[in-house]
Amino acid sequence: MGGWQPGAPCTPGACVEKAGTPVAVPRALLRLAALTALVLAGIALLPLARGCPGLRGGIPADWTGRWCRAIVRAAGVRVGITGAAPPAGGLLLVANHVSWLDIPLLTAVRPARMLAKSEIRRWPVAGALAGRGGALFIERDRLRALPETVDRISGALRTGAAVTAFPEGSTWCGRAHGRFHRAVFQAALDAGVPVQPVRLRYRQRDGGSGTAAAFVGEDTFLASLWRVARTRGLVAEVEVRPVIPPGAHLDRRALAHAAQPAVPQPAWTHATLVTGVLHGPYAGPGPVTAPVPRVPADRPRLRA
Repeated sequence: MGGWQPGAPCTPGACVEKAGTPVAVPRALLRLAALTALVLAGIALLPLARGCPGLRGGIPADWTGRWCRAIVRAAGVRVGITGAAPPAGGLLLVANHVSWLDIPLLTAVRPARMLAKSEIRRWPVAGALAGRGGALFIERDRLRALPETVDRISGALRTGAAVTAFPEGSTWCGRAHGRFHRAVFQAALDAGVPVQPVRLRYRQRDGGSGTAAAFVGEDTFLASLWRVARTRGLVAEVEVRPVIPPGAHLDRRALAHAAQPAVPQPAWTHATLVTGVLHGPYAGPGPVTAPVPRVPADRPRLRA
């Protein structure tokens, strides 16, 4: 896989647990109706945005943050944000990647330009919206395009814009975490801007697992959306960690390590971290001695 094409071993079958008694279907439909209404309202207001920096120049950032929190709450997910507000000006905002919910949650922390796969530009409706929202499209299947991509990100940062990235490169279920890849951190070094690490965690209100929020493997967006809407007591925790100032780390490897919100686990340990049982050729209880097949991250998704 190339520098922009890491993968994760997580799958819905192995990772996503049933979270108690689901909410009734009518209530789940009401949640989806409320979420749809909020998204349509945002689309209607999008023309008010007037370029960058600030991404939504015509809409105050606190309005954007409230709208994003309302989207997550409309899906039935309670939101808790802790930590200091990110600094103004050019900023690289990085977080672990679990769900499509990550995008509105991070935008609630600070509106930013999202990194998005180039394929998304060709999607009906979503591509146009992403482009008008200031997304930075990257070609993950072309390693030769990596230096140009880093230059584009650093150029955006130098203008005073915030840029949001998920350096794991793929979603993980939340029980296990991937390693932060280093390339995007070179843009922060080149632009001389701070890095704002954020840790995202989903759980049940009673303390149980929040893997229902995970959007992993062969999961589809509609299946994930419906699962979230029917889950009772889902909580999203957003921890804004201390900002890493420019010059604190001299190379991208050290910067990526400092920004990593949780210790990454090798893919072969994933099954023991989730259930201790694998399916397919590695099925069976007991310790895992062979690597879990990696799930490619090249299928289209509604996320950056």
